[in-house]
Amino acid sequence: MNIVKTENTGYDITLVGMGASAATLTAEGAAALRRAVCIAGAQRLLDALPAEYPARRLPAVRPADMLDALLAAGGPAAALYSGDTGFYSGAAGLLDLLKQRGIPARVAPGLSSVQLLAAALGRPWQGWKLVSAHGAACDPVAAVCGGAPVFFLTGSGASGPAGLCGQLAAAGLADLPVTVGEELALPGQRITAGPAGEMAGRSFSPLSVLLAEPAPRLPARTPGWPDDAFTRADGVPMTKQAVRAQVLAALAVRPGETVWDIGAGTGSVSLELAFANGGAPVWAIEHLPAACAVLQENRRRLGGWNLRVAEGEAPAALAGLDRPDAVFIGGSGGRLDAILDAVLAANPAARICLTAVALETVGAALAALTARGLTAQVSQIAAAHAGGENGSRRLHLLRAENPVFVITAAQQQKENGENG
Repeated sequence: MNIVKTENTGYDITLVGMGASAATLTAEGAAALRRAVCIAGAQRLLDALPAEYPARRLPAVRPADMLDALLAAGGPAAALYSGDTGFYSGAAGLLDLLKQRGIPARVAPGLSSVQLLAAALGRPWQGWKLVSAHGAACDPVAAVCGGAPVFFLTGSGASGPAGLCGQLAAAGLADLPVTVGEELALPGQRITAGPAGEMAGRSFSPLSVLLAEPAPRLPARTPGWPDDAFTRADGVPMTKQAVRAQVLAALAVRPGETVWDIGAGTGSVSLELAFANGGAPVWAIEHLPAACAVLQENRRRLGGWNLRVAEGEAPAALAGLDRPDAVFIGGSGGRLDAILDAVLAANPAARICLTAVALETVGAALAALTARGLTAQVSQIAAAHAGGENGSRRLHLLRAENPVFVITAAQQQKENGENG
């Protein structure tokens, strides 16, 4: 129990989590409700209280309305919440208002829906990732890419169990095992398990939660995967291991950042980015049908479920994509100026990295970047490899790869040390 210690203000206020219904109230919460002369909460919760709680009941949802009702109670008062007061609960907003006024309050936590589902399944839940899709932005594909089961508080429509499963299925995870818990701890409780693709076509109670198992996926590792990790195809270019590692280091992608890979080829850079950004969207833009087919195969085989393929030529194919935080341009098809304009229109602060093998391309890229107010840096990578069969079996001769220029660019810093 969390007790806020301040000076005595004369108020006796308790925030009570009732769990799923009055039947799941803790003894502490039930005692607070019996003592109260006024109980404020959502109408659905007030209706669920039996007559043994005789206090005046005031419907309220907004924290400010709850506060007004409690302060005017004239005696012990209680705010009633579903589930647990500390698990995606409106109790946080009321507690903030009370603290601003220096008013102490007791908190009587209740059973959360994650506890109820875990108990119904006979599973521990300490390793689950907890996500709310109820009134909050939620990317279920990113969530299941973290290597742990994911518990979703659900809403309605696209954020309901069927909607979330539909998004998983659309990303290629139709076979992902999921479990839907409906009306937990209520007379109509129902537990349904099956693949996400099947659950996407069902209807569920508005009082539902979803548990999705972790998506099958390669373990995360340091950038610079071996080249033979990727499926190849004749005529489809691939950024090689040494250069790829440098590109990922230059982009410095953080978890949650959206990335574009323009001219993705086999998807070697795209897929490493998809494992580096915590499951956020990575858009691979590629116009060659053969390359798109290889991209999709590598995506499926390696488990890059957050990788999304946009087939078409940039810059036209960039329209409507998620706003990028970082952009890799592996090929521009002679349209670099137009591509840069599209990138900067989507996000003027995007970090940009390009690769080039010809000096003329380096010069053109530097001119295009500086003309748009970007600070550019150039590095050259010259890699050579030894290994495999050789005639004498005693000497290992280096085989050189073409030198590659890696060009990075970002907004120029303002004077006096301020970032642009």
